[in-house]
Amino acid sequence: MMQSIKAKNSAINTVVYAFLIIGVVIMVVPYVWMLVTSFKPQAEIQSYPPSFIVKNPTIEPYRDLFTLIPMARYLFNSIFVATAVTLGNLFFCSLAGYAFAKHRFFGRDKLFFLIIASLMLPWQVNLIPGFVLIKKFGWLNSYNALIIPKLAGAFGIFLCRQFIISVPSDLIDAAKIDGCGEFKIYRLIILPLIKPVLATLAIFTFMQQWCDFIWPLIVIHSSDMRTVPLALSVLSGQFSTNFGMVMAGAVVATLPMLVVFIAFQKYFMKGIAMTGLKA
Repeated sequence: MMQSIKAKNSAINTVVYAFLIIGVVIMVVPYVWMLVTSFKPQAEIQSYPPSFIVKNPTIEPYRDLFTLIPMARYLFNSIFVATAVTLGNLFFCSLAGYAFAKHRFFGRDKLFFLIIASLMLPWQVNLIPGFVLIKKFGWLNSYNALIIPKLAGAFGIFLCRQFIISVPSDLIDAAKIDGCGEFKIYRLIILPLIKPVLATLAIFTFMQQWCDFIWPLIVIHSSDMRTVPLALSVLSGQFSTNFGMVMAGAVVATLPMLVVFIAFQKYFMKGIAMTGLKA
């Protein structure tokens, strides 16, 4: 009986692992092809049949990427904007989450309900009102237009609030008895205890901002203020025949997201584990 159960479990595990391996291959192959193609000369890219093997590797696509267009400037714009937005969300969302989780004030629950309700609205609804406000403030074609409207979000506030609720209130009461003010409690007690959720929020926010295309397209008009997604659209338009350069741009655009995920992976996995335990 035990042997039949073990054999059945082994067969199920084999099927599950097989599907997982197939899924990994399906996800990884396009990225491998992108990386390989970025090191191929144009003649080798257009050869048939296509091959994953690079016979004559070259860095010419990357050289073209940084000489034919100001890619370094676009990278700086995206890194600066994504970093500023991420830091802003970590600060304002965690601060608001702390207020909603551990403080009682007039209209708290109704205000939090409105914040949650805003998650149900399609993001396209905010485009026209947001553009009108940015234009009235005179922020068009500036970093203010890219950063300030994204400094806090309903999802980040909700995520931080749900996590901070689990922080023991006795710690906060003990800190108040010791003479700590609210901001000191937030800085010395709340922030160290919510590192996993902050790492999760940092990854989500950075990736979302890094890949954002529609909002920069609306509020940015000059070429020197373009972000990486806008630069990739230029590559696919003006340099559509230079496949190596397009693939090199895709590789360069992917690297920062990979670095951010690796940097916060430890806390991200810890946050998932702790969330599972709380559930």
